Amino acid sequence: MGHSAAVWDYRPAHELTSDWNGNPYVILRNPQGASARISLHGGQVMSWKNEHGEELLFTSSKAVFKPPKAMRGGIPLCFPQFGNCGSLEQHGFARNKVWAIDNNPPPLPPNDSNGKSFVDLILKPSAEDLKCWPHSFEYRLRVALGADGRLSLISRIRNVNGKPFTFSFAYHTYMSVSDISEVRIEGLETLDYLDNLFHRERCTEQGDALTFESEVDRVYLSCPNAIAVIDHAKKRTFVIRKDGLPDVVVWNPWDKKSKAMTDFGDEEYKHMLCVDGAVVEHPITLKPGEEWTGRLEIVVVPSSFCSDHLDLHKVRF
Repeated sequence: MGHSAAVWDYRPAHELTSDWNGNPYVILRNPQGASARISLHGGQVMSWKNEHGEELLFTSSKAVFKPPKAMRGGIPLCFPQFGNCGSLEQHGFARNKVWAIDNNPPPLPPNDSNGKSFVDLILKPSAEDLKCWPHSFEYRLRVALGADGRLSLISRIRNVNGKPFTFSFAYHTYMSVSDISEVRIEGLETLDYLDNLFHRERCTEQGDALTFESEVDRVYLSCPNAIAVIDHAKKRTFVIRKDGLPDVVVWNPWDKKSKAMTDFGDEEYKHMLCVDGAVVEHPITLKPGEEWTGRLEIVVVPSSFCSDHLDLHKVRF
């Protein structure tokens, strides 16, 4: 075990294979038995399992796994826009493109690789992309699985030439939950949010925690860098840490909207919740040569049924 752990510290460890549709994907594993699966279609994390083999991300039973349809579940990458505005498709095109493995990525700090199984991917615009969004960029993505099972994603987007461009962004994270009525989010108290169900009206969160009893589609603004999603029934908590991502999107379609989506089961809203690290209110503008970095890290920690509050400042990263 000691020898294999040392090897793990110094090189990326991943397997490249393909699914039943021929879509290539990468599998990351750690020595404790946790795993992650990343599709090159969209650079999308499709699965994240703990050391017991339990799936931590949600994917719809009706998801379409064939380009150019975006896959409903996992962690789609929303770039160069989040939402539905302008001439681009909803949530941008990055989640519908085929990514390449980046064999020569620029260096990252040692703590972004040591002790982790990881893969580096890259997306560059095609001629078709440049017609609908005429900006030359390089989008580098690192997906890493820590020795303790935590999942981290690092996005680096560079303006390689030409003129300045502006984008919004989100890691559209579908978390698997036992029952949406048994879930609460802590860390968003007193924050302002844009309510997409009411024409992006600006409101203020009044509750001690966010709970769910109907459809929710909100963008919380200027959020703390750590928030917690507490699943009471499973007695576990997703702790989400982010950097470079000031906003948090919270979405659950509830029953009516679920029935209107062809790639989503009628009752599946009960077992999922999207909580996204995002840049929405104030989009990023990059001048030629500039680079933006956005990091997301998710770790699952035990939580008890009676815990009223999780002190996010005491969670170790």
